[in-house]
Amino acid sequence: MNKWILWAARVIAAIILAQTLWFKFQAAPESVYIFSKLGVEPWGRIMTGVFEAITCVLLLIPRTSVYGAIMALGLMGGAILSHLTKLGIEVQGDGGLLFGLALAVTACSLVILFIERKQIPFLNL
Repeated sequence: MNKWILWAARVIAAIILAQTLWFKFQAAPESVYIFSKLGVEPWGRIMTGVFEAITCVLLLIPRTSVYGAIMALGLMGGAILSHLTKLGIEVQGDGGLLFGLALAVTACSLVILFIERKQIPFLNL
């Protein structure tokens, strides 16, 4: 059962990240707006997209999914903090979709880390 939950969490997080990074690399108006409001357009948008791409790959490889989950938590921590401080929950009338997606990736990452907790290097001292 854990095997299926683990794969579902990996795939869901990777799909969400891949979908959002597509908009970053395409310089979609919403992405440009978000990173402009944060004061880091275009380099922040591009670098976030690069890190999201790396995270997607790491999540889908079983041996590296723990590292992908850790990276995803870092990325989503930044996204959630940005929503709570500068952007607001709802961005350009999205009904809170981007915020919800960040919470979903965070939840999936926590599931991965919980199931694979014995694989987390710094916890096996």
